[in-house]
Amino acid sequence: MMELSTKGRYATRIMLNLACRDKTKPSRKQEVASAEGISVDYVAQLLMKLKAGGLVRSHRGVSGGFTLACDPNKTTVADILEAVEGPLSIAPCIGRSCGRASICVTQAVWKKANLALKAALASITLADMVRQTGELRTASFDI
Repeated sequence: MMELSTKGRYATRIMLNLACRDKTKPSRKQEVASAEGISVDYVAQLLMKLKAGGLVRSHRGVSGGFTLACDPNKTTVADILEAVEGPLSIAPCIGRSCGRASICVTQAVWKKANLALKAALASITLADMVRQTGELRTASFDI
């Protein structure tokens, strides 16, 4: 089974959490961890990767925490995953030389699948997910 790591899934949830909060007030890692059901230490590790990737910024002091450093309308799920996971690749032979490349028919299949995956993840923005979150909350109140 091919599966996205917790690093990528949790980083996406953290970014969505920050995008849904009051943009004028930094969010503390403890608040994010509690809201998402992720350990504070893991949230801190992921926030540092997201900060290094230019997606979040940290604020020091008593009222410090983390805020988005990116435009939710332009930031995609692919951007988030690449910030914490590195380049997206479904097979190790994509993007680097392989001794079997001249005789390997399957490499073309993996490349095609990888392009489709990247396109799908790049088509969903953080703003799209914020809108979907609002729609889900509205729908749950209508029940």
